[in-house]
Amino acid sequence: MAILSLKNVSKHFDSTPAVAEVSLNVERGEFFGLLGPSGCGKTTTLRMIAGLEKPDFGTIEFEGKDITNLSPEHRGFGMVFQNYALFPHLNVFENVAFGLRARHKPKPEIAERVTSALELVQLPKYEKRRVDELSGGQQQRVAIARAIAIEPALLLFDEPLSNLDVALREETRGELRELVNRLGLTAVYVTHDQEEAFALCDRTSVMMRGCILQTGKPRELYEHPAQISVARFLGRNNIIKVTRLSSSNPPFSEFKTLQGDHTLRLPTRDNELASMNKPSVLAIRPEHLLITRNSEGSENVLPARVRELNFAGATSSIKLDANGLQLEALVLQSGSFAIGDSCFITLPAEWLSLLKDGGGTETV
Repeated sequence: MAILSLKNVSKHFDSTPAVAEVSLNVERGEFFGLLGPSGCGKTTTLRMIAGLEKPDFGTIEFEGKDITNLSPEHRGFGMVFQNYALFPHLNVFENVAFGLRARHKPKPEIAERVTSALELVQLPKYEKRRVDELSGGQQQRVAIARAIAIEPALLLFDEPLSNLDVALREETRGELRELVNRLGLTAVYVTHDQEEAFALCDRTSVMMRGCILQTGKPRELYEHPAQISVARFLGRNNIIKVTRLSSSNPPFSEFKTLQGDHTLRLPTRDNELASMNKPSVLAIRPEHLLITRNSEGSENVLPARVRELNFAGATSSIKLDANGLQLEALVLQSGSFAIGDSCFITLPAEWLSLLKDGGGTETV
C-alpha cells in the first residue's frame, strides 16, 4: 500500500492552471522524483504535499488518512528548500534545533538529535559556527540536518542542489541518496535535472504543463519514453515521423518513414496500435543505432552518408543523412569514419518506441 497518494489534485493561481488532475502514489521507503522544466507544476505539487499550498480540487492521503486540509506543522514532514532557508542570525546548532524546539522537545533530546543529525551529514562539531561562515555545500548540509533531525515521516526536497557547482552537486547527491537509504526514509524530490533524477530516484514522474506524462524507473523513462514531449525533454532521441503500413495485429508492425521513404519493423504491442495511414512518431536513442561499413542483416538497415562528426571525449556524435532522414548516432570511436563517407545504419527493433502525441494525466 502506498504511503502517500495524490488523487486528481489540481491547483490554479488566479485563472492559470498550475497543476491539473495529478494522481500519483509513493511507496514506503521510496525515493520518488518529480522531473520537469521550470513552470511545469512540480514545485506547486510538492508544496501541496507539504501543506504550504491547498489544492483547489482533489485529495492528498498519507498512510491512508486524508491530510488535504491538515496544516504543515501537523503533517510531520521535513522539507529542504532550494535556497536552504537557514536563519542567518542563528548558529548551526540553533538552525538544526529549530524544528525540535517548535515541537517542544526537552533540551537533552534536542542536543542529542542535533549532534546526531550533524554527524550524519558529515558536519560534526559545527554547532557553534555562524551560517555565513559556511560554504554553499555546508549550508545545504545544515538544511538537510535540520530536516532529518525531526525524524520526519516524509522528506521533501525542492531543487536542493541547484545552487551548488557541478562537482559539489555530484558529490552531495551521492551522499544524500546514501543518507536517505541508511535512515530508511521516504522522499519526494523535485528537480529539472534529468541526470540528477536518474541518479537519485527509484521512480520518477515527468511533468509538463501541470500534468504527469509518464512515470517509471530511470532506465524505463530513458530507453522507452511514451510520449513525444517526454522524448524531447529527456533529450537526444531520434524522432522519426512515420505512417503505419500493416493493417492487422501481427507480432511485428511495419511503418514507412515520411523522410527517406524507409520501411521499419518493430514488435506490435496492444497499447501501441497506430492508426493506418495516419502520422505516428517513433523514437530511438543515439547510442542504440549501429553504424557499419557494409549492410549486416536485412531488418531496419538504412543506407546513409556521414554529414557531421563531433568529438566529445569518451564518446563521439555522428550525424547521418539516410536519403533525407536525419539521424544521430553516439559511438565510442568515430575515427574510422569521415564526413561524406557512405555507411549503413541499423535501428534495432527492440529499441524503437512508438510514441503517443499530446499531454494527459496518469495514475502511478
